[in-house]
Amino acid sequence: MPSLAGQVFLLQLTVVVLLVVAALIALVVQVRRDSMADARHRTLAAAQAFANSPGMLKALDSPNPTAVLQPRAEAARKAAGVDALIVYRVDGITLTHSDPRQIGKHIIGPYSEAASGKAFTRTFQGSLGLSVVSAAPVKDASGSVVAIVAAPVTVGTVQQGVNRQLPVLFGGAAGALAVAAGGAGLVSRRLRRQTHGLGPAEMTRMYEHHDAVLHAVREGVLIVGGDGRLLLANDEARRLLDLPADAERRRVTDLGLGADLAELLASDRPSTDEVHLAADRLLAVNKRLTDPRGASGSVVTLRDTTELRALSGRAELARERLKLLYDAGVRIGTTLDVTRTTEELAEVAVPQFADVVTVELPDRVLHGEEPSGTGTEMRRTALVGLEGDHPLYPVGELIQFAAGHPIVAGVASGRAVLVGDLSASDGWRSQDPERSRNVLDYGIRSLVLVPLRARGMLLGTAHFWRKNTSPAFEEEDVFFAEELAARAAVCIDNARRYTREHSTAVALQRSLLPRGLPEQSALEVAYRYLPARAGVGGDWFDVIPLSSARVALVVGDVVGHGLHAAATMGRLRTAVHNFSVLDMPPDELLGRMDELVAQIDAEEADSEDGSGITGATCQYAIYDPTSGHVAVATAGHPGLAVVHPDGTVAFPALPISPPLGLGVGLPYESAELTVVEGSRLVLYTDGLIEGRDLDAGLEDLRAALAGPDRDPEATCAAVIEAMVPTQSRDDIALLVARTRLLDPSRIAEWEVSRDPAAVAPVRAACVRQLTEWGLEQIALTAELILSELITNAIRYGTEPITVRLLRERTLIYEVSDSSSTSPRLRLAKVTDEGGRGLFLVAQFTERWGTRYTPTGKVIWAEQSLHNGASAAAEGIGDLLLGMEDDTAW
Repeated sequence: MPSLAGQVFLLQLTVVVLLVVAALIALVVQVRRDSMADARHRTLAAAQAFANSPGMLKALDSPNPTAVLQPRAEAARKAAGVDALIVYRVDGITLTHSDPRQIGKHIIGPYSEAASGKAFTRTFQGSLGLSVVSAAPVKDASGSVVAIVAAPVTVGTVQQGVNRQLPVLFGGAAGALAVAAGGAGLVSRRLRRQTHGLGPAEMTRMYEHHDAVLHAVREGVLIVGGDGRLLLANDEARRLLDLPADAERRRVTDLGLGADLAELLASDRPSTDEVHLAADRLLAVNKRLTDPRGASGSVVTLRDTTELRALSGRAELARERLKLLYDAGVRIGTTLDVTRTTEELAEVAVPQFADVVTVELPDRVLHGEEPSGTGTEMRRTALVGLEGDHPLYPVGELIQFAAGHPIVAGVASGRAVLVGDLSASDGWRSQDPERSRNVLDYGIRSLVLVPLRARGMLLGTAHFWRKNTSPAFEEEDVFFAEELAARAAVCIDNARRYTREHSTAVALQRSLLPRGLPEQSALEVAYRYLPARAGVGGDWFDVIPLSSARVALVVGDVVGHGLHAAATMGRLRTAVHNFSVLDMPPDELLGRMDELVAQIDAEEADSEDGSGITGATCQYAIYDPTSGHVAVATAGHPGLAVVHPDGTVAFPALPISPPLGLGVGLPYESAELTVVEGSRLVLYTDGLIEGRDLDAGLEDLRAALAGPDRDPEATCAAVIEAMVPTQSRDDIALLVARTRLLDPSRIAEWEVSRDPAAVAPVRAACVRQLTEWGLEQIALTAELILSELITNAIRYGTEPITVRLLRERTLIYEVSDSSSTSPRLRLAKVTDEGGRGLFLVAQFTERWGTRYTPTGKVIWAEQSLHNGASAAAEGIGDLLLGMEDDTAW
């Protein structure tokens, strides 16, 4: 009997020969069919083309049509590749023919269709033999058939084309047969090597023995192909892995196995006694590759090692607990918020360790203070694992734990307390008997209470609860709960300390920032201050009333955050106030501030911590409501924006000056501009445009400010909404001031010559002006003040001398001259003849001072307009009796 490989070879060879012969016959038939179809198409095209050729009708009407058409027909026949091109008259007389002997003869053929005006194709026995012939009518202008053109191709010609292709077809068939036979031989040879020359009966018997042994062993056996598909599984393997009936030929990753086991079976990695969990069984897995040189497949054996289940369970539990502790280290303490940190502790433990977790902290800890003693009055700050109505104390509830409560013992010992069965704990139930019954009815059965301790202080407690659906807590769970709570306690303490520092810094900053806007009439002002996400910083703003109804607008920024930045900001803000009282112009004030910041920075750099200011910027602007004039200087600060009443926004070009305290020695410069009434001056710190390109930030600010006229409050709201993210990384100070102009009717001005006799006329004119303003009650005081100020200007100043009265919230006196000498207040002796004038001015006014200008100085004084202001003038009538001679003053 031939071997299995020999039988397979003969079968394959027979099948190949039959397929090649059938294919060859089909090809010959197809080639013949294609040749006949080509002959029909070619003859019909030739007949129709010649019948409709130009000059055909003219040639038929000529005296000798044959002489004209015969040469044309021969030329067209050769070009078209047909055997003849014959023209017949309607009566059957031949006009052209490839055989000249047929010309003039009457031919009878199947041309009735063509004579009726229709072209056709037929296989016809004609003078040339059996031919494929096509005929087409020739029609005159009226559509009548006047002749017929026929184009035949003999069948012999067609057969010659077929015969030319037969050698190629037979050659291809022979080649295919040879290749197929060679392939079958190679397959047979490989099969002979794999079957070792065994016959079918021997192979069947060997398979039966193999199958019996495979399914009889008590070890699971799997054979996996190189593509990761299961090729074979014995009965034991199906039982151990609970494989479906159609498991074979499916990928091992699609059989519902555990991720680790499926990964091992699908990989090309060998293994020895690896333990894997499959459903409720622990399996020892051995895997060997069938081809050590490549991953062509593998054989896997499985042994049930149920006795290792307990050990594996403990190892898995330990692994999960370690992972949970790792997650706790990553997830707890992501913020420096005390409440959020307790919530993170509860979220980490639910549901991996407990079904419900609650955390309680003393109020002092929530406020950032250190806890006092070991009191057990705490506020619930976190509850995770329960939703809706539940029997536990809600978040925010202040809980006073009873003396018998287990947490009291835990706080005293500093160790966790296990209550394995809540229903058997009298101390726990004594806290609130009714609530305790509700908790038990809700299904909560077990509890671990852990004190939260860090740096020797009790920060609170954590309660880990389990329901009836989970196993009760055991002693080994207590150690894990303590470890988890210890890690969380450190984070809670860090958040507490940050809360304390943050609260202190906020309190300091609030005490240093303006608590309200001063009373003044030159500007309508609104502001916003937004602290940074990282805490308080060094941004500040101010609105400072100056002399002569002017107002100063200030914004500044100290680099950094925290107590140091806030304290430095307070020092700089106070310095700006002090310098503003001296009526300095903006550039001179920033120069003084630069010297002060450099001095402060040097002093702090020499201190123990060596911390300096590391940078401060400031912008100072003065607005004069009598003229709409604005003088502004900036030290390393973003420039101000001006919003015109029509809604357009401009960023005036300002001189570039360095930040404060750099010590570069360069003078500061100021810019001056005039704005119309109703314009809005917008000053801000760089936090408003931080996080953007400078040009893009300014364009965003322009878009937020532009538009219809808005009051300062609405402008602040629009800018903050458009420019500020949810949590800014830097402080933001925004100051918006809408300008007002003092009514010209409230301003009176006179030029005074340097002659003592000029005092009386000016004084009288001022009294008349006060009468027009309805201020007759202060006329006597005004005369005294003006007489003294004008007399001093005439005696000690230089021309031009100008007197101006401003009726604003107070009555403002201004006497200006072009000298730089400044009067000073002194206490005159009894024997002195002078020196009492400024003393009287100071007595009868709220305040007075000197302001220097580019052309000289201005001595100013402010007098209250309240009714009580005239009381101070009582008794000065006698003093005014001698004012006819003004030189006495």
